[in-house]
Amino acid sequence: MKTLLFCMLGLGLTACGSSPKGTNGGQDELAMLVGTYTNGSSKGIYTFRFNQETGTAVPLSSATLPNPSYLVPSEDGEFVYAVSEMNDSTAALSSLSFNRETGELRLLNTVPTFGAAPCYVATNGREVLTANYSGGTMSVFPLQKDGTLAPADTLFQGSATGPDAIRQVTPHIHCTVFSPDGKYIFATDFSADRILRFVMHPDNPIPHASLEAVNIEEDSGPRHLTFSPNGKFAYLITELSGKVIAFSYDDGRLEQIQTTTADTVAARGSADIHLSPDGKYLYASNRLKEDGIAIFAVNPENGTLTKVGYQPTGIHPRNFNITPNGKYLLAACRDSNVIQVYKRNEVTGLLEDTHQDIVVDMPVCVQFVRSVNNL
Repeated sequence: MKTLLFCMLGLGLTACGSSPKGTNGGQDELAMLVGTYTNGSSKGIYTFRFNQETGTAVPLSSATLPNPSYLVPSEDGEFVYAVSEMNDSTAALSSLSFNRETGELRLLNTVPTFGAAPCYVATNGREVLTANYSGGTMSVFPLQKDGTLAPADTLFQGSATGPDAIRQVTPHIHCTVFSPDGKYIFATDFSADRILRFVMHPDNPIPHASLEAVNIEEDSGPRHLTFSPNGKFAYLITELSGKVIAFSYDDGRLEQIQTTTADTVAARGSADIHLSPDGKYLYASNRLKEDGIAIFAVNPENGTLTKVGYQPTGIHPRNFNITPNGKYLLAACRDSNVIQVYKRNEVTGLLEDTHQDIVVDMPVCVQFVRSVNNL
């Protein structure tokens, strides 16, 4: 187990000194960012140096921010955009500068999301999107040249038409992603059992019109959506029904091609979904009962899935990520207060626990940034 030392240097956003780099000159090293919930002992975002050949992590720095439950780096790794998942009017999105070598984060600005409990963030380099779960909205923030956020100037509202009288009674937007061709935005409308589609306009970065929807089976609770590396397929994890739905994708059109089960015990708590970098395997996490990650092989010709295994994990694997080289899968197990490091068998897709746990209070998001020496 890694022992992490954190420090506070004052009010607002703070950071502590970095630890030494690894001995391999950074060739296989990544900067790793971890988002948390802060209603325990966590202060906010933690950064690490992660070696994607050995699976080892070294703590670097920390930044104080309330409930940064989801964050995403800019493509060049110079900035980080992090939500503050507050269930009231203090819900916000922050822009931070990021030093990939020292792991230090510096707050640039914070703007309100105008939607409670933002739980997901995405960027295409021109704007940033947040999915506001309790607010039931998607917010759009223009990005300025210095990496700061302009105030949200667009807000899209979800619906609540699903049959679950407890969890679908009010609108919830759970995920917002840009299509691989850069022409569209897709948002999961959790309480209406549908995926919303918005058209991007080349001369206007803000999607003001052309809302369309892809309906899925009722009582599904669509949560996270991801696209295949070749951009030809998309995969949706549904929280309530615990299904993975495979789609073909072509110029904004999602066509369902298969539905398979990730949660076999009806826990109604499926969470995250990712493909391996080579697109050969898909992984989907489940919570609430028999916590773990379902593993599927992907047919490269038609995008269909075949279940090949299931990896039990710590408690509540709300988020996970796979290293760029495909060698390791890291699962953020919120209620076990650890990030578990699994080695991937790149032939079979199966996972092996390396027992190199990274101890963090209530981790719920893991993101990687290539170091300057590993671009």
